[in-house]
Amino acid sequence: MRNNPERRCPRRGYKPGTTNGGRVQFLQLVISGIAQGCIYGLIALGFVLIYKATETVSFAQGELMMLGAFGGFAAMTWLGLSFWVAVLCAVVAVALLGMLLERVVVRPILGQPAFSIVMLTIGIGYVARGLVTMVPGIGTETHTLPVPYKDEIYRLGGLVLNAEQLVVIAATGALCAVLFALFRYSKLGIAMQASSQNQLAAYYMGIPVRRLNGLVWGLAAAVAALAGLLLAPITFVHANMGFIGLKAFPAAVVGGFGSLPGAIVGGVLIGVVESLAGFYLPDGFKDTAAYIVVLLMLMVRPNGLFGERLRKKV
Repeated sequence: MRNNPERRCPRRGYKPGTTNGGRVQFLQLVISGIAQGCIYGLIALGFVLIYKATETVSFAQGELMMLGAFGGFAAMTWLGLSFWVAVLCAVVAVALLGMLLERVVVRPILGQPAFSIVMLTIGIGYVARGLVTMVPGIGTETHTLPVPYKDEIYRLGGLVLNAEQLVVIAATGALCAVLFALFRYSKLGIAMQASSQNQLAAYYMGIPVRRLNGLVWGLAAAVAALAGLLLAPITFVHANMGFIGLKAFPAAVVGGFGSLPGAIVGGVLIGVVESLAGFYLPDGFKDTAAYIVVLLMLMVRPNGLFGERLRKKV
């Protein structure tokens, strides 16, 4: 029996499975980028919440995220708590810490130049990182957060989906729904929106502006802690994981610094671009992709995707 020459000599340039394999690889990168972008978006939410409430920028969000991850790790390893109870305790603890920082450190200098508050929050981040590294046996080491869904894999067609990434995406969606309901239907959320629009008018209408500012800082800290707990199973728990906040700030700028949905959209956009750039482009583009996107956005839409266009009349 003669061999079929078409089987031995496929047509030139044809590679079996190349098209489907390329599509699967592209979708795999997009899903991975969305999961990473959700982390950026959650931290960017903290930037936007604080900015809308106090018109200041807190660069300590990354370190609060790091404290949340360490808090969950300590609750599980030292106290022996289950994962879900440890998550709740860590989020509540970091939220209380955020409220304490606003009351003791930030509130006394409100009204000073914005540069002073920015430098203060940067200092808070360095102090938090230094205190963690001083803890013997923990601060200088890299740890793995033991989660119940660790290393679980689901297959959908040719896609391989990690449970860690799916949990990040699902948790981000659930948190967005909770925040939407909070600001849309609750009196507290409506009061926060009124205070963010005009603090002086809100104060004259009987809204406790100072108390709301403390609650906003606590809410931003809680969101950052949740982001750290979601990121820890994908990477590791270490003292320098707070530097991811430097990627979340561009996400807030891209989405529009005054928009909560924009923070999530900007984070997902940054994450997807970063993931694709790390695979298809030469080395080095992945680390600079976020800032390239910011530069392009500032050239095209200086106010971001969902930012309000403000005009000053002279």
